[in-house]
Amino acid sequence: MENQTSVSEFLLLEFSNTHQLQILHFLLFLVLYLATVTGNLLIIVAVAFDHHLHTPMYFFLMSLAIQDLGSVSAIMPKSMVNSLFNTRHISFSGCVAQFFFFMFFAGSDLSLLTVMAYDRYIAICYPLQYEMIMNRRACTQMLAGVWIFSVLNAVLHACGTFSTPFCSNVVDQFFCEIPKLLKLTCSDLNQIELGYIVFIVIIAFGCFIFTTVTYVYIFTAVLRIPSVKGRQKAFSTCLPHLTVFSIFIFTPCFSYLRPSSNTPSNLDLAFTMIYSIVPPLLNPVIYSMRNKDLKVALIKLLDLRLSSKNGSSTFLL
Repeated sequence: MENQTSVSEFLLLEFSNTHQLQILHFLLFLVLYLATVTGNLLIIVAVAFDHHLHTPMYFFLMSLAIQDLGSVSAIMPKSMVNSLFNTRHISFSGCVAQFFFFMFFAGSDLSLLTVMAYDRYIAICYPLQYEMIMNRRACTQMLAGVWIFSVLNAVLHACGTFSTPFCSNVVDQFFCEIPKLLKLTCSDLNQIELGYIVFIVIIAFGCFIFTTVTYVYIFTAVLRIPSVKGRQKAFSTCLPHLTVFSIFIFTPCFSYLRPSSNTPSNLDLAFTMIYSIVPPLLNPVIYSMRNKDLKVALIKLLDLRLSSKNGSSTFLL
């Protein structure tokens, strides 16, 4: 424990030794961050203010957008600040907080996407009982269960990771990522890393199997719908969720399940950026492009804001 208490800060990965390239990284992350924030905020506002979208599916979608905002906000701002001021430092408490919130929001996304698969299953396979099963109380309890599980999961991993002594404070990643932190511990890395991977794989595999079986039933029910328009409408509500779930499940696999190296590489950085930044960025795009009701709500929202702005300009003139 003496080695651990001596670590008062960590050094994150430096994208380049050249300050101009650091500024370029800052601008790139700034554009990605603003795009992610804007897209998810539009989803949240559209669902909140359009009464036609006050259904369980959009309630969960709004929650997913909130969690995606939290996920990118936990890791990207610190990296941007470090690049802007040409530094690598993050405090020990800051690293713990970053680690905890990223694990919380990532776990929430996985759990919520699994719940959303169940919601689609009830809506398509049991449409007459949908309102009774997926009532407001049930949806609130499901979301509360998702967050409680995610908090416990994040606390478990945070305690397990930061309760061990650290022999180094150099994190070979742009945020406090658990595989890189485990490599800094003075304890038996193989047992810790193996236990972590097994735990994550079991949870992810369980969610994957549940969602896969659910969609087998969903597609079987959809193919029985006699109307072509009815089948298209059913598919239009399922395909965005299935696409988002696939991206969220498979992108981390390339990062966590491939052989690890002792030295940082551009490939490590690329895979980490893909699974941590790309899903929150693409989720609003996928849902808004494939979902007609949400697309209409977003168009109304943007038209309303544009009309309000033009009205204010006319008043000022």
